[in-house]
Order: sequence, then structure tokens, then C-alpha cells
Amino acid sequence: MEFSIELLALLAGVALLAGFIDAIAGGGGLLTIPALLFAGVTPVQAIATNKLQACFGSFSATRYFIRKGLVSPSRRKWAVLATAIGAALGAWVIQLINSQFLITILPFGLICIALYLAFSKSFGQQAQAAKMKESTFNATVSTSVGFYDGFFGPGTGTFFTLGYSKLRGMDLITATAHAKLLNFTTNIVSLLVFIASGQIVWQIGLCMAVGQAIGARLGAAAAVNHGVNFIRFMTVGVCIAMSVALLLK
Repeated sequence: MEFSIELLALLAGVALLAGFIDAIAGGGGLLTIPALLFAGVTPVQAIATNKLQACFGSFSATRYFIRKGLVSPSRRKWAVLATAIGAALGAWVIQLINSQFLITILPFGLICIALYLAFSKSFGQQAQAAKMKESTFNATVSTSVGFYDGFFGPGTGTFFTLGYSKLRGMDLITATAHAKLLNFTTNIVSLLVFIASGQIVWQIGLCMAVGQAIGARLGAAAAVNHGVNFIRFMTVGVCIAMSVALLLK
């Protein structure tokens, strides 16, 4: 299948914007997956190709957060492992069953998250005592959200961020950094599964990867520079946008 230069440039631009949003609040798949479907690929190819380009964005953002000292991969190795297992299972299962039920129920969960963040102005302003042990968090939240990302994906960064902030007591900036590390893990693992199944459209994915890497780096810097309220408002906006998009489908 051949694609025009104009279409590839358009997809790269969409990926740049998605990478910026994803680095801050998650939900970049809200833009990239519909764009991939518009390009004429199948739904499974769209999810698989989205993982390819998303890897570059999540790596770019994660690298920035690591350099800022906000997350340490070595200290979160068990979370990475649990997330990787979940993502591998999710990427395998999506090729066997229909994900329509997720599209049906997900908007209502996202609306609840948006309302909670909109009215909880103190949420994530500063670190608090953890409500869940790290081992329990890894076994439940990391694994299940990892599975969700391998299976479907949109909003994964949001779920990881909220989990780390609400259950592990992190402020929103630190939680966002940890979310990107785990999001990068899910993207890489899912990508390997999709490579093995031959579902990736490489020409599109690599063009979008350039935009993703640039956008994610800019988004990560914006999150650190503008602080907690900026992340909270972006997350509310992304949750509402994803809910509307999914309900329209």
C-alpha cells in the first residue's frame, strides 16, 4: 500500500500534537488512532502502527523526566515488569476478540475522572502518604493498566498518573513522570507482539514517529515548567475530549 507525501506529512503533524498532549495528560491515541483509520488501514493495523509511533514519543518524554530526576527506571523495575506482562497479554488478546465493549463503557469512566479533577483543586498539588503498598500497586494497577494499553490504549497515561497520585501519594508532576515510564514499557512490549504478528504499517509509523518524538519532548518540558494545575487542566480536557469522541462512535 502506497501513501502520498501529503498524507504522511499530515499524519506526522497529528503525531506531533498527540505527542505533546500524551506527555502531559495521556490520551494522544485519541488523535492518532482515528488519523490512522482515516489513512485506510484496518483497526488492528491502526492500533499496531500507533504503538510504533507512540514508542518514540513515550521514550522522548521518559528520557526528559529521567534527566530531571523525576523517575528512576532501576527503582521501578518491578512496576516495569508487571506492566510489561499486562501489556503483552493485552496485545495478544486484542487480536482474538472485539474491543467494542471498552469503547462503550470507557467514556463514562473518563467523565467521572474529569469531574473529579475539575472539582478537586488540591489534587496532586503535593506529595502525600501512600494509600497502597508499592508491591500491591504493581500487582494490580500496573498490570491491569498495562493490559488495557496493550488491548486498546487511549487514556493509559491518564490512568497511570491518577493511580500514582491517588494511591502512591505522588504529586502530579512526579506521577506524570512515572506514568510515562510505564507507558513506554507498554508501548515497547505491545510493539514487539504486533511486530511478530505482522500488523504494523511501517511507512506511516516511522513518519509519525518523528512528530511524536518532537511533540513529546515539548510536552514533557511544558509539564515541568507549568506545574500541577497545567497538568490537571490538560487532563480534564483530554478526558472530556476522549469521552465525546468515544460516545460519538
